[in-house]
Amino acid sequence: MLDDSALDLIFRNARTFRGSSKAWQSRPVEPALLQQVWDLAKLGPTSANCSPARIVFVVTPAAKADLAEGLDPGNVEASMAAPATAIIGMDMAFAEYLPKLFPQADARSWFEGNAALTQATAFRNASLQGAYLMIAARALGLDCGPMSGFDAAKIDAAFFAGTAVRSNFLVNLGYGEPTSLHPRNPRLSFAEACRVA
Repeated sequence: MLDDSALDLIFRNARTFRGSSKAWQSRPVEPALLQQVWDLAKLGPTSANCSPARIVFVVTPAAKADLAEGLDPGNVEASMAAPATAIIGMDMAFAEYLPKLFPQADARSWFEGNAALTQATAFRNASLQGAYLMIAARALGLDCGPMSGFDAAKIDAAFFAGTAVRSNFLVNLGYGEPTSLHPRNPRLSFAEACRVA
């Protein structure tokens, strides 16, 4: 079991950094650290180990300019100030990798000709992988600012053109500036959100 300091780092004291350029310190995030984040996140479970997430870590000025074109206005300032933005994509052709990723069954055949199952599986599991990525980032000392305010068609054209990958959501990554935070918003209690059947 993780100790309280680890739980504080990943959950209790972790916050969403967003809103303005003041949300982020100017400290860079090194590519080697982004690889460490992925190397942890990829270990989280997905159905039939399908692993549909495809990540673009946007860090260069040119890539940030392309990103800005696809963001809702309220997300531009903080995203441009963040050292990195992870575009969490979902590969609609993920089934092509199933002979490698799930060799114990002919899992690729489950998705052949079934666009609805492919879409649902890609979306659900890439979303899970994006959440694993945020947990991994926090565990490695980074702060996160997940967001969904963007034009998916523009992001896909800029970063996934010519592929079967479609954008799901975005996560700014870096070292947050704690003074930019407002008090944590309430969460639902166990009684409000859960039941034991």
